[in-house]
Amino acid sequence: MTELAFISLREAARSIRDGTLSPTDYVNALINRIERHDGVLSSFLSVYAERAVEKARLAEDALAKDQSIGPMHGVPYGLKDIIDVAGQPTTAHSRLLADNVAETDAEVAARLEAAGGVLLGKLATHEFAIGGPCFDLPWPPARNPWDPSRMPGGSSSGAGAAVAAGFLPAAIGTDTGGSVRNPATACGIVGLKPTYGLVSRRGVFPLSYSLDHVGPLTRTVADNAALLNAIAGHDPGDPGSAARSPEDYGRDIGQDIAGFRIGHIGHFYCDDMVAEPEMAAGISAALAQLSALGAEIEDIAVRPLDELNAINRTILLSEAYAIHRPWITTRADDYGALTLERLLPGAFISGPDYVDAQRARAAFAAEFNGLFDRFDAIVTASSMHVPFVIDDAEANAREYPRQARAPFNLTGGPVVSVPVGFNTQGLPLAMQIAAAPFAEARLYRIAHAYEQAAGFWRKRPHLGTE
Repeated sequence: MTELAFISLREAARSIRDGTLSPTDYVNALINRIERHDGVLSSFLSVYAERAVEKARLAEDALAKDQSIGPMHGVPYGLKDIIDVAGQPTTAHSRLLADNVAETDAEVAARLEAAGGVLLGKLATHEFAIGGPCFDLPWPPARNPWDPSRMPGGSSSGAGAAVAAGFLPAAIGTDTGGSVRNPATACGIVGLKPTYGLVSRRGVFPLSYSLDHVGPLTRTVADNAALLNAIAGHDPGDPGSAARSPEDYGRDIGQDIAGFRIGHIGHFYCDDMVAEPEMAAGISAALAQLSALGAEIEDIAVRPLDELNAINRTILLSEAYAIHRPWITTRADDYGALTLERLLPGAFISGPDYVDAQRARAAFAAEFNGLFDRFDAIVTASSMHVPFVIDDAEANAREYPRQARAPFNLTGGPVVSVPVGFNTQGLPLAMQIAAAPFAEARLYRIAHAYEQAAGFWRKRPHLGTE
């Protein structure tokens, strides 16, 4: 059962297609694992056990009849609970939406359904994808499977925890200032923020219209590419959707990276915000590994990290407050205290400040994306710290903002968090790799080459008695 829990998405799909893995056996094994261990981690808000078993049975019947199947046929996945599924609650982990039931599927949910995936349930999130680990909400916050006393990252907290714990091979989260990459970093898995507009946001509760992205979380790079293949594509119902033809984002996986030029933004975590020594050492070792694979590494400088984070924060909070203003003025007491604390500053950002931030964003995006005329990818830190103790409010306030993810929501291009090892306490370390807009295939090629050489993806958290 433990081996089934950590089978890769691609291996599961192949085994289901060739008849060596029963979808119902697979789904039941994961449901049993969730029942045994998620009482500690709280990664799920709802487990759709009966629905999932029935979908798995139908998948098995289709195989027996040689019916056409999709690339995710019989493979389980989970959704962050700001993503709509028709007939199911979308709570955003908030009492404000505790009774909200979706009428239609989000586009990303519809695509996974069409690909044959089996939805196992809805996953915990920080309230409305912004709050942080709150203890005054109807549901507890998710916890880190490497150490349940610690934060699993956020805001796609349940997605990161569930995938790392072997509850699911894949999950879908959202990323506005790093909310796919933060749980990937904290939980030792792979999380991609795709190019803006590559994956539809229709049916996903918004945090910031101009910064929101929907992205995949998996345990390996190849699985991440396979999941992106299933969810990417133009959606006329999303005004921000890019009109792009379908492509195979994993097509270059397995090719070498000899001769690739990789820029390194060291000042983000060595000068602008000084990272913990073990985090910095993990990234240094990863750069050495990339060099050993034949890549040419060059140190580069961009705008200071605090300036870029401030631009992101100004835009995010302005747009988030506009979305939440009706509830804040009528139902403020229904928010978690930390969520309200993070939303309220948006009320005091002026129109000119917002416009200036958008102009600064456009200038930085042009500068940064111009670097890809010289470089195949750019590497830097993700978090400056390993996950903090989840109920330590002072550590939350001090360490949560110390990150280098927000600048990449400004640029719009793809960026992936990949593990670079573990610290002396056994907690995950990670780096980010960024590429030019719509260069996901190249990004995956580089990330996969590093991942396979480094081998950290093989390590698993230990959950109680297994």
